[in-house]
Amino acid sequence: MTQAAPAEQNTAGPAVLEAREGAVLTLTMNRPVRLNALDTQLATALVQALQRAGEDGTVRAIVLTGAGRGFCSGGDLALLRDARERNAAAELQALLHAGAEIVLTLGQMPKPVIAAVNGPAAGAGMNLALACDIRIASDRATFAQSFARVGLTPDFGGTWLLPRLVGPGRAAELFMTADTLNAEEAQRMGIVDHVVPYDSLEREVAAMALRLAAAPPLVVRGIKQSLHGAHIEEVRRALLEEERLQEECFRSEDCAEGLRAFFEKRTPKFQGK
Repeated sequence: MTQAAPAEQNTAGPAVLEAREGAVLTLTMNRPVRLNALDTQLATALVQALQRAGEDGTVRAIVLTGAGRGFCSGGDLALLRDARERNAAAELQALLHAGAEIVLTLGQMPKPVIAAVNGPAAGAGMNLALACDIRIASDRATFAQSFARVGLTPDFGGTWLLPRLVGPGRAAELFMTADTLNAEEAQRMGIVDHVVPYDSLEREVAAMALRLAAAPPLVVRGIKQSLHGAHIEEVRRALLEEERLQEECFRSEDCAEGLRAFFEKRTPKFQGK
């Protein structure tokens, strides 16, 4: 669920902004000074907003994006560092539970969801985008499974979602190296469906959302059930295994070292402990 910048104050206002344009609902993660890094408040607010949207018969398509220059930089590393120093695994568990609920809600959502990836999507932030139906990225977007940089393992459904898009070999490489991809590289791998100029992203996403909102709702629901609904128990099992492995890594000396190294701006020295 990495990575976020060093601590800054959160932006005032709702954790998730909601805007309606006809039958299209846009949900905007709203911690821009932290590149929309995920804490429990933001993750919980996103679950609730998605659940409301799923139940609202007047919503026919959903757009998920981030405020400011980033989509979502992953889990809030400042909070994770502090929790690790206090050995407060329950705080990690709360975030993992909320993340699992987001992924499961998106998987069972009877309506199309577009990820409008305006900027960096790292760690859990990348996996949020993967959990959506369609990904449209600006040419400034980047993607990274950056967990390993701080001694953590992928979560928010990444171990199930990413291999289905790029294959197990390429997924293993991206997980283990934590390499950052630009938007064009991500598109070539099949991670992104469309790449558009940054200044055109909002317009292009709105056009796609309107097309999807005009599609027959019963057909859309059936397509999503065929593509995702039949696999929901597999996803649930993957999320539980991610949670088990993440808690194990969180308690490791390597995680403590990775988090320290991140904030000290140095290369971590992992020992396998």
